[in-house]
Amino acid sequence: MVRTAKAENNTEVQVKSAALLIDVRVPPNPEGAVLVLHGGGGRTGNMMVSPTQLSVLRMIPIAGRIARRGSGRLAVYRLLNSVRGWDSKHTPVLDAQWAMGQIADRLGKELPVGLVGHSLGGRAALLAADSDQVCSAVALAPWLDNSDIRSGPVDKKLLIVHGSRDRIASASRALAVAQSLSDNSEVGYIRIEGGKHAMLRHHARFDGYAADFAVATLLGESVGGPVAQVLNGQPFISV
Repeated sequence: MVRTAKAENNTEVQVKSAALLIDVRVPPNPEGAVLVLHGGGGRTGNMMVSPTQLSVLRMIPIAGRIARRGSGRLAVYRLLNSVRGWDSKHTPVLDAQWAMGQIADRLGKELPVGLVGHSLGGRAALLAADSDQVCSAVALAPWLDNSDIRSGPVDKKLLIVHGSRDRIASASRALAVAQSLSDNSEVGYIRIEGGKHAMLRHHARFDGYAADFAVATLLGESVGGPVAQVLNGQPFISV
């Protein structure tokens, strides 16, 4: 398929996409939409994404928990990227932009969108958050680059959740990016003590914070715990 998206210099380009948008739960009259983005390192030769790779499977319970918390008010989708990893010529940000256009087409209207991503998907969520329809973004254990420390999206609600024992994605770099992004958006950073990149041991916290942030920012629901503290203006929390 051919789609139009914004390149890094903000010009519109037409690109071919092999990305796939998967319905998780789409109620009849949703009030908002959540797009869940997977991670996964690159492979030689622009290897296609497999629906059975661990980085993809990891997002299924997260998407399911968001759908349950949405209580029939949120349309929830998962995205399979065009290729694995982060190709500088065609990044997951372009796939996310395409997916948001598809969501609007499927629903027949634009709704406020929340992005939730893990690892490189977390990076894509933060970088794609400058799209007009995006209200909020959650980056779970995001793999970030120093180049991501920039002005960032404006007037968005952003949350980064990172494990203190992550040896794949730098927690200190994620914190630096969070501090940089806070110049123009509301940004919270939750550090999970003992958490690792795969989010296995503390998955309930990673999943739960993402779901709480989505329903709070998109539906205005009251939540408790660390997410409530973040939304009340506390920028850094350790749990």
